[in-house]
Amino acid sequence: MDSNSVSPMPELAPIAEFDKSPPSPPNEEVPMDDLPPPPATISGNDVKKVKVQRSRSYESDDHERGACEWCEYALIITLATILLIGVSALTIFWVFFYREGYGWADDIPEKQFNLHPTLMVAGFVTFSGFSVLLYRICRCFRRIYVKLLHAIFHALAFPCIVIGFLAVLDFHNKTGIVNFYSLHSWIGLVAMGLFGIQYAVGFFSFLLLLICNKGTAGFRASLVPVHAAFGILTFVLGVAACLTGLTEKALFTFGQDLSTTKYWQMPQEAIVINAIGMSIVAVAIVVLYTVRGTGGYRLRKVAAQHPS
Repeated sequence: MDSNSVSPMPELAPIAEFDKSPPSPPNEEVPMDDLPPPPATISGNDVKKVKVQRSRSYESDDHERGACEWCEYALIITLATILLIGVSALTIFWVFFYREGYGWADDIPEKQFNLHPTLMVAGFVTFSGFSVLLYRICRCFRRIYVKLLHAIFHALAFPCIVIGFLAVLDFHNKTGIVNFYSLHSWIGLVAMGLFGIQYAVGFFSFLLLLICNKGTAGFRASLVPVHAAFGILTFVLGVAACLTGLTEKALFTFGQDLSTTKYWQMPQEAIVINAIGMSIVAVAIVVLYTVRGTGGYRLRKVAAQHPS
C-alpha cells in the first residue's frame, strides 16, 4: 500500500429525521409572549365581591324552574292580594251593615269608634302586609324602586294608625271608659311604638341612600337585617292587636245583659267578626310563609328568573 495514499473516511450513519433541525443557541431567550401570565392576586375588596356574588347566587341561577314552583309563585301573589284587600273590604262592610257607618262630631260616639277597627286593620294589616310582600317579592325591579314602594305603603299606613288611635282615645274620653286597661290596648301600644321606630329608621336610611349612596352603603347593609326582623315583629304584633280588638268588641257587643242575642248563639254579625279575624290570620300565614319560610326562598328565586 502506498504510504502517500490517504485512507478513506468511514461512512457515517444516516442522520435521523428528528436530528435534522439545528439546535437552538444555548443563550437564546424565550419571548415573553410565550410565557403564561403570572397568577393574579385577589385583594380584600375582590374577596368581598366574590362572597357577595356567592351569597346572591340564587338571583343568577340559570337552572330552569319547574312549573310547580312558578304556579306556587303566582298562587301566593294572587292569594295575598285578595286577602290583603279583602280583609279591609270586609271590615268596611261590617261597619256599614251592622254598625251604622262612620262619624266624628256626631251625637252617636259609636260611629267615631268605628274608625278605630277600620283604620287599624288597614294600617297594620293591609298596607303593612303589602309593604312587606312588595319588598320581598319584587326582585325584578331596581332596588331603589322597591325601597320607594316600601316607603309609600308605610307612609299610607302611618296616618291610618295615628287617626285610628286618636279616634278610640277620644271615644273613651267621651264615654268615660278607662284607657289602656286591656291586653288589646297594651299590645296595640307596643305595636304602635315599634311601628313609629321602624318608620323613623327606614326614612332615615332611605334619606341617606338618596343623599350619599356609596358613603353609607356599609351602614345601611348592617341595618337591613335588624330592620327586617323588627318589621316582621311589628307586623305580627299588629295582627295580634287586631285579633284581640275584634274579640273584645264582640264580647262587648253580645256579652251585655241588655243584649237580646249572645255571642255563643252565633248571630250574623258575630260570624262576620269571626270571618274578619280568620282573614287576618290567613294574611299573617301567607306573609310569614313568603318572607321567612322555604317557600319564600323559592319565590324570590322564581321572581329573579322571571322578571316579567
